[in-house]
Amino acid sequence: MSELLNRRLALLGERANLSLLEQCLHGIERECLRVTGEGRLAQTPHPESLGAALTNEQITTDYSESLLEFITPALPDPADTLASLDRIHRFAYSKLGNEYLWSPSMPCPLPAEEDIPIAYYGSSNIGQLKYVYRKGLALRYGKTMQCIAGIHYNFSLPEKLWPLLKEAEGFVGTDRDFQSSSYIALIRNFRRYSWLLMYLFGASPALDAGFLRGRPHQLEQLDPDTLYLPYATSLRMSDLGYQSNAQAGLTPCYNDLTSYTDSLRKAVATPYAPYVEVGTHQDGEWVQLNTNILQIENEYYSNIRPKRVTYTGERPIQALMARGIQYVEVRCLDINPFLPMGIDLTESRFLDAFLLYCALNESPLLTNISCGNATSNFLSVVKEGRRPGLQLQRDGQPVELKAWAAELLEKIAPLAALLDQSHGGDAHSKALDAQLAKVKDSSLTPSAQVLAAMATHKESFAQFSLRQSQAHAEFFRSEPLAAEEQARFEELARSSLAQQAELEQNEVGDFDVFVGSYQASILAISN
Repeated sequence: MSELLNRRLALLGERANLSLLEQCLHGIERECLRVTGEGRLAQTPHPESLGAALTNEQITTDYSESLLEFITPALPDPADTLASLDRIHRFAYSKLGNEYLWSPSMPCPLPAEEDIPIAYYGSSNIGQLKYVYRKGLALRYGKTMQCIAGIHYNFSLPEKLWPLLKEAEGFVGTDRDFQSSSYIALIRNFRRYSWLLMYLFGASPALDAGFLRGRPHQLEQLDPDTLYLPYATSLRMSDLGYQSNAQAGLTPCYNDLTSYTDSLRKAVATPYAPYVEVGTHQDGEWVQLNTNILQIENEYYSNIRPKRVTYTGERPIQALMARGIQYVEVRCLDINPFLPMGIDLTESRFLDAFLLYCALNESPLLTNISCGNATSNFLSVVKEGRRPGLQLQRDGQPVELKAWAAELLEKIAPLAALLDQSHGGDAHSKALDAQLAKVKDSSLTPSAQVLAAMATHKESFAQFSLRQSQAHAEFFRSEPLAAEEQARFEELARSSLAQQAELEQNEVGDFDVFVGSYQASILAISN
């Protein structure tokens, strides 16, 4: 174990500091498609009874009108975060009629590309901006790709922890600089080790054959309606998920916050020839916000993002530059189709120990070679992580996945123990043991279990997924929310609709000017 990690563990293990780790915050965003009773994409508008997608903070839409997104508050105990997510699911099911929430990450059999409905947010300028941005995504990447769903895990260490470490380590600079550089160090380590999460939690080894729309691919045919790779863990995170030529040259450097925000700022301000050719308008209608590599910074696809809560009208990059990094958003997690919410407390407890390890361990700057290795290790594991004897690259040397995974878990164990010491009990260590079992026996991984369940029931991917979706619907519907909880969600929905109506009534200035000033806000800080 590194000397730095040892020192930090000792410091945080002191009685005066132990309670700090109870103040980590956890938030979850879960995306899921609404589907019909036959397991087809729901073509109905976002249910009004769920509130306005523009202004409801807990229930919104992602890319498509059919792609729901449930958002929990950030809470100190992940058990409370998951309880919040559970309540959102139960409320949603009280309003879904005969529709279901699709259980896995990879989509149901989809209609023709033009029949996938883009999420609509009303006539206000900000609502239209969100809509045009999605039209731009359709133009750039196609609508099919946007129907993939995932789980985003938001995690922060307590604000009081950073000055403590900073002082102990004699860091020269402000508390905020130390906090941001520590989060960037976490992100570098996450890049190094996130292949482990794909092995342990990847749950998309198969997909509906229609998803590829006849494009060439290297997948194998499992049955007439299903494509798969026998050792894949997460086809969602493989290169048949997002392929963006425009973004290919864009690998924001995670050596410090400035280089990261600089590379994104440039991308949002740099024209990309194929997009310029299309232009921002067709037949007098907006088709994309601009013709740059990225329309907005959120278009950059990465497995983890540094984040800061934004003020009204503020852009993510502006918030980061003004006030530094506040938390990280882990974006590579598949939805586990065996779990009603797609994630459970065991996974959450392990993620906390894993992220704490990434935050507190040594994190040398990434060279071009180590950056390339991190990417290729990740891609190897998503495509063939369960292949016996699979080798990854570490420090220029091949290393067997199982050996490296076991070694990493051993290094994470003291972090799990520290979290247990802080919270009481042994939940984090038990969560770690559950992952070690998967390393020893790959048949325990969610990706292996998906394929096993399909084989046992002789089901296609779509049949398996619909069966799981129905089982989860029954789970949520069989125990409705308590009356006062239900009333609280109803009120949230009502007030969000009123808020959207008010925005639309009081809108000043036209949309073209609004987009112009939105674009200018990034250019203003680009100089």
